[in-house]
Amino acid sequence: MPTPIRVVIVDDHLMVRKGLRLLLEEEGSEVEWVGEATDGESAISLVARLQPNVVLMDIRMPNQDGISALKHIHATHPDVHVLLLTTYDEDELIVQGFQAGASGYLLKDVSLEKLLQAIHVASKGEIVTQPATMARLLARTNLIVSSSSKEKTPDRPLAGNAPCFIELTNREQEVLNGVAQGERSKEIASRLGISERTVRAYLTSIYTKLNVDSRAAAVAVAFQCGLLKQPKDGFSEKPK
Repeated sequence: MPTPIRVVIVDDHLMVRKGLRLLLEEEGSEVEWVGEATDGESAISLVARLQPNVVLMDIRMPNQDGISALKHIHATHPDVHVLLLTTYDEDELIVQGFQAGASGYLLKDVSLEKLLQAIHVASKGEIVTQPATMARLLARTNLIVSSSSKEKTPDRPLAGNAPCFIELTNREQEVLNGVAQGERSKEIASRLGISERTVRAYLTSIYTKLNVDSRAAAVAVAFQCGLLKQPKDGFSEKPK
Protein backbone atom coordinates (compact mmCIF):
# COMPACT_ATOMS: atom_id res chain seq x y z
CA MET A 1 0.00 0.00 0.00
CA PRO A 2 1.47 3.41 -1.02
CA THR A 3 2.31 5.93 1.68
CA PRO A 4 -0.54 8.46 1.98
CA ILE A 5 0.03 12.09 1.01
CA ARG A 6 0.23 14.09 4.25
CA VAL A 7 -1.83 17.29 4.04
CA VAL A 8 -2.06 20.36 6.28
CA ILE A 9 -4.97 22.82 5.96
CA VAL A 10 -4.46 26.53 6.68
CA ASP A 11 -7.47 28.86 6.76
CA ASP A 12 -8.83 31.37 9.24
CA HIS A 13 -12.42 30.20 8.74
CA LEU A 14 -13.45 27.21 10.85
CA MET A 15 -16.10 25.99 8.42
CA VAL A 16 -13.62 25.97 5.53
CA ARG A 17 -11.08 23.99 7.54
CA LYS A 18 -13.73 21.57 8.77
CA GLY A 19 -15.18 21.10 5.29
CA LEU A 20 -11.82 20.40 3.70
CA ARG A 21 -10.87 18.05 6.51
CA LEU A 22 -14.07 16.02 6.10
CA LEU A 23 -13.53 15.78 2.35
CA LEU A 24 -9.98 14.55 2.81
CA GLU A 25 -11.00 12.06 5.49
CA GLU A 26 -13.58 10.60 3.10
CA GLU A 27 -10.93 10.09 0.45
CA GLY A 28 -9.48 7.04 2.19
CA SER A 29 -5.89 5.87 2.34
CA GLU A 30 -4.27 7.94 -0.44
CA VAL A 31 -4.55 11.33 1.30
CA GLU A 32 -4.13 11.89 5.03
CA TRP A 33 -5.10 15.03 6.98
CA VAL A 34 -2.39 15.63 9.60
CA GLY A 35 -3.10 19.09 10.99
CA GLU A 36 -4.53 22.58 10.52
CA ALA A 37 -3.67 26.19 11.28
CA THR A 38 -5.58 29.47 11.37
CA ASP A 39 -2.99 31.88 9.97
CA GLY A 40 0.36 32.04 8.21
CA GLU A 41 2.39 32.37 11.37
CA SER A 42 1.00 29.21 12.95
CA ALA A 43 1.22 27.46 9.57
CA ILE A 44 4.99 27.98 9.48
CA SER A 45 5.39 26.37 12.91
CA LEU A 46 3.04 23.52 12.01
CA VAL A 47 4.85 22.71 8.78
CA ALA A 48 8.19 22.66 10.58
CA ARG A 49 6.81 20.21 13.14
CA LEU A 50 4.72 17.91 10.92
CA GLN A 51 6.66 18.01 7.62
CA PRO A 52 3.60 17.45 5.41
CA ASN A 53 3.80 16.75 1.69
CA VAL A 54 1.18 19.31 0.69
CA VAL A 55 -0.27 22.43 2.33
CA LEU A 56 -3.68 23.81 1.35
CA MET A 57 -3.37 27.47 2.31
CA ASP A 58 -5.73 30.40 2.15
CA ILE A 59 -4.25 33.63 0.77
CA ARG A 60 -6.09 36.21 2.87
CA MET A 61 -5.60 35.59 6.62
CA PRO A 62 -4.96 37.74 9.72
CA ASN A 63 -1.54 38.05 11.42
CA GLN A 64 0.35 36.66 8.44
CA ASP A 65 -1.13 36.13 4.98
CA GLY A 66 -0.72 33.07 2.81
CA ILE A 67 1.76 34.58 0.34
CA SER A 68 4.11 35.64 3.13
CA ALA A 69 3.88 32.24 4.82
CA LEU A 70 4.42 30.52 1.47
CA LYS A 71 7.67 32.40 0.90
CA HIS A 72 8.99 31.26 4.27
CA ILE A 73 7.89 27.64 3.79
CA HIS A 74 9.35 27.49 0.29
CA ALA A 75 12.69 28.83 1.55
CA THR A 76 12.96 26.58 4.61
CA HIS A 77 11.12 23.45 3.46
CA PRO A 78 11.45 23.21 -0.35
CA ASP A 79 10.07 19.66 -0.36
CA VAL A 80 6.74 20.88 1.05
CA HIS A 81 4.38 21.86 -1.76
CA VAL A 82 1.82 24.60 -1.22
CA LEU A 83 -1.52 24.93 -3.01
CA LEU A 84 -3.11 28.34 -2.54
CA LEU A 85 -6.85 28.46 -1.94
CA THR A 86 -8.88 31.63 -2.34
CA THR A 87 -12.37 32.92 -3.07
CA TYR A 88 -10.81 35.76 -5.02
CA ASP A 89 -10.14 35.16 -8.71
CA GLU A 90 -7.42 37.82 -8.93
CA ASP A 91 -4.63 37.72 -11.48
CA GLU A 92 -2.18 39.65 -9.31
CA LEU A 93 -2.48 37.08 -6.52
CA ILE A 94 -1.82 34.27 -9.00
CA VAL A 95 1.38 35.99 -10.14
CA GLN A 96 2.50 36.62 -6.55
CA GLY A 97 1.77 33.02 -5.60
CA PHE A 98 3.79 31.56 -8.47
CA GLN A 99 6.65 33.97 -7.77
CA ALA A 100 6.66 32.86 -4.13
CA GLY A 101 6.92 29.19 -5.12
CA ALA A 102 3.32 27.98 -5.03
CA SER A 103 2.60 24.65 -6.68
CA GLY A 104 -0.78 25.87 -7.81
CA TYR A 105 -3.76 28.11 -7.33
CA LEU A 106 -7.30 26.84 -6.76
CA LEU A 107 -10.56 28.62 -6.07
CA LYS A 108 -12.35 27.41 -2.97
CA ASP A 109 -15.31 26.23 -5.03
CA VAL A 110 -13.13 23.67 -6.83
CA SER A 111 -14.69 20.23 -7.06
CA LEU A 112 -13.52 17.41 -4.80
CA GLU A 113 -12.22 15.51 -7.81
CA LYS A 114 -10.07 18.43 -8.97
CA LEU A 115 -8.90 19.16 -5.44
CA LEU A 116 -7.69 15.61 -4.94
CA GLN A 117 -6.09 15.59 -8.36
CA ALA A 118 -4.30 18.83 -7.51
CA ILE A 119 -2.99 17.35 -4.25
CA HIS A 120 -1.60 14.33 -6.09
CA VAL A 121 0.03 16.49 -8.78
CA ALA A 122 1.51 18.94 -6.27
CA SER A 123 2.91 16.14 -4.11
CA LYS A 124 5.08 15.10 -7.08
CA GLY A 125 6.55 18.58 -7.43
CA GLU A 126 4.52 19.43 -10.51
CA ILE A 127 2.57 22.64 -11.17
CA VAL A 128 -1.21 22.59 -10.84
CA THR A 129 -2.80 24.80 -13.49
CA GLN A 130 -6.31 25.60 -14.60
CA PRO A 131 -6.33 26.29 -18.37
CA ALA A 132 -8.87 29.12 -18.26
CA THR A 133 -6.96 30.92 -15.52
CA MET A 134 -3.62 30.33 -17.22
CA ALA A 135 -4.85 31.67 -20.56
CA ARG A 136 -6.19 34.83 -18.91
CA LEU A 137 -2.96 35.31 -16.98
CA LEU A 138 -0.93 34.95 -20.15
CA ALA A 139 -3.08 37.58 -21.86
CA ARG A 140 -2.62 39.94 -18.91
CA THR A 141 1.14 39.53 -18.71
CA ASN A 142 1.52 39.92 -22.46
CA LEU A 143 -0.19 43.31 -22.09
CA ILE A 144 2.22 44.21 -19.29
CA VAL A 145 5.21 43.30 -21.45
CA SER A 146 3.80 45.24 -24.40
CA SER A 147 3.09 48.40 -22.40
CA SER A 148 6.53 48.25 -20.76
CA SER A 149 8.57 47.51 -23.88
CA LYS A 150 9.56 51.16 -24.43
CA GLU A 151 10.99 51.43 -20.93
CA LYS A 152 13.04 48.28 -20.61
CA THR A 153 16.83 48.33 -20.90
CA PRO A 154 19.49 45.65 -20.21
CA ASP A 155 19.96 47.25 -16.78
CA ARG A 156 16.25 47.50 -16.07
CA PRO A 157 14.30 44.25 -16.35
CA LEU A 158 10.51 44.31 -16.36
CA ALA A 159 9.91 42.70 -12.98
CA GLY A 160 12.31 42.97 -10.06
CA ASN A 161 15.40 40.91 -10.81
CA ALA A 162 13.74 38.85 -13.55
CA PRO A 163 16.32 38.15 -16.31
CA CYS A 164 14.17 39.35 -19.20
CA PHE A 165 17.01 39.54 -21.69
CA ILE A 166 17.77 35.89 -22.15
CA GLU A 167 17.49 33.35 -24.93
CA LEU A 168 16.09 29.85 -24.65
CA THR A 169 16.89 27.12 -27.15
CA ASN A 170 13.98 25.73 -29.15
CA ARG A 171 13.94 22.61 -26.98
CA GLU A 172 14.05 24.61 -23.76
CA GLN A 173 11.10 26.65 -25.02
CA GLU A 174 9.17 23.47 -25.79
CA VAL A 175 9.83 22.15 -22.29
CA LEU A 176 8.84 25.48 -20.72
CA ASN A 177 5.62 25.57 -22.74
CA GLY A 178 4.76 22.11 -21.44
CA VAL A 179 5.41 23.13 -17.85
CA ALA A 180 3.18 26.21 -18.25
CA GLN A 181 0.34 24.02 -19.51
CA GLY A 182 0.61 21.72 -16.51
CA GLU A 183 2.37 18.80 -18.18
CA ARG A 184 4.37 16.48 -15.96
CA SER A 185 7.96 15.59 -16.84
CA LYS A 186 6.79 12.20 -18.07
CA GLU A 187 4.25 13.81 -20.39
CA ILE A 188 6.76 16.32 -21.73
CA ALA A 189 9.25 13.53 -22.36
CA SER A 190 6.64 11.46 -24.21
CA ARG A 191 5.51 14.40 -26.35
CA LEU A 192 9.04 15.40 -27.30
CA GLY A 193 10.40 11.87 -27.69
CA ILE A 194 13.10 12.29 -25.05
CA SER A 195 13.79 10.78 -21.63
CA GLU A 196 12.57 12.20 -18.32
CA ARG A 197 16.22 12.63 -17.34
CA THR A 198 16.73 14.86 -20.38
CA VAL A 199 13.64 16.88 -19.47
CA ARG A 200 15.09 17.44 -15.99
CA ALA A 201 18.37 18.57 -17.57
CA TYR A 202 16.51 21.11 -19.71
CA LEU A 203 14.60 22.32 -16.64
CA THR A 204 17.88 22.84 -14.79
CA SER A 205 19.15 24.94 -17.68
CA ILE A 206 15.91 26.95 -17.76
CA TYR A 207 16.10 27.58 -14.00
CA THR A 208 19.68 28.84 -14.37
CA LYS A 209 18.82 31.20 -17.20
CA LEU A 210 15.74 32.58 -15.42
CA ASN A 211 17.49 32.70 -12.04
CA VAL A 212 14.78 30.64 -10.30
CA ASP A 213 14.64 27.39 -8.32
CA SER A 214 11.26 25.88 -9.14
CA ARG A 215 8.78 25.23 -11.93
CA ALA A 216 6.28 27.68 -10.51
CA ALA A 217 8.84 30.47 -10.29
CA ALA A 218 10.05 29.69 -13.83
CA VAL A 219 6.51 30.02 -15.17
CA ALA A 220 5.91 33.27 -13.26
CA VAL A 221 9.12 34.87 -14.53
CA ALA A 222 8.51 33.60 -18.06
CA PHE A 223 5.05 35.20 -18.02
CA GLN A 224 6.45 38.57 -17.07
CA CYS A 225 9.29 38.41 -19.58
CA GLY A 226 7.07 37.47 -22.51
CA LEU A 227 8.68 34.06 -22.98
CA LEU A 228 5.30 32.33 -22.99
CA LYS A 229 2.82 33.18 -25.69
CA GLN A 230 -0.90 32.50 -25.58
CA PRO A 231 -2.13 30.13 -28.33
CA LYS A 232 -4.84 31.55 -30.61
CA ASP A 233 -7.47 29.29 -29.09
CA GLY A 234 -6.12 29.53 -25.55
CA PHE A 235 -5.33 26.50 -23.46
CA SER A 236 -7.60 23.50 -23.38
CA GLU A 237 -7.99 20.65 -20.99
CA LYS A 238 -5.71 17.71 -21.64
CA PRO A 239 -7.51 14.53 -22.70
CA LYS A 240 -8.15 12.13 -19.85
